Amino acid sequence: MPRVLRKRLDHTTHFAGRFGAIYFITVCCDQRGSNQLCNEETSRTLFDTARIYHERGRWNLTLLLLMPDHWHGLVGVDGRDSLSQLIRDYKRITAKIAGIRWQRNFFDHRLRHDESLAAKFAYICQNPICAGLISGERNWPYVLIPDRANVSSW
Repeated sequence: MPRVLRKRLDHTTHFAGRFGAIYFITVCCDQRGSNQLCNEETSRTLFDTARIYHERGRWNLTLLLLMPDHWHGLVGVDGRDSLSQLIRDYKRITAKIAGIRWQRNFFDHRLRHDESLAAKFAYICQNPICAGLISGERNWPYVLIPDRANVSSW
């Protein structure tokens, strides 16, 4: 199958992002349609790296949910850091450790003041259900919520 060239997305910091923002992020594996992320070893690498980023203040992670060939996250970034650099570095280190081949780019959506973090959180948690991977969101083992106590019930 011929490789589809995708339009390069603009990840420059928008005005509101200069003061810190929360982003809904999707990062895809280069090869779609096969399970590359939902296994014990790879998920541990992805979660450990995300946890380290969170603990060191590189980002403020609310949620990271793995699907077989991509992941979704809710990530807060202060105005000092570039989202593009953070994701690039995260992809680079996880590719090196776990041998994951990531797509060149990623999708991000900055949550606006009128968008609910809880609604995006619930939307992401529904992904394994919508994909037919599980029957209930609480059974999905490939989810990281670093500050579980700070998340309202979902």
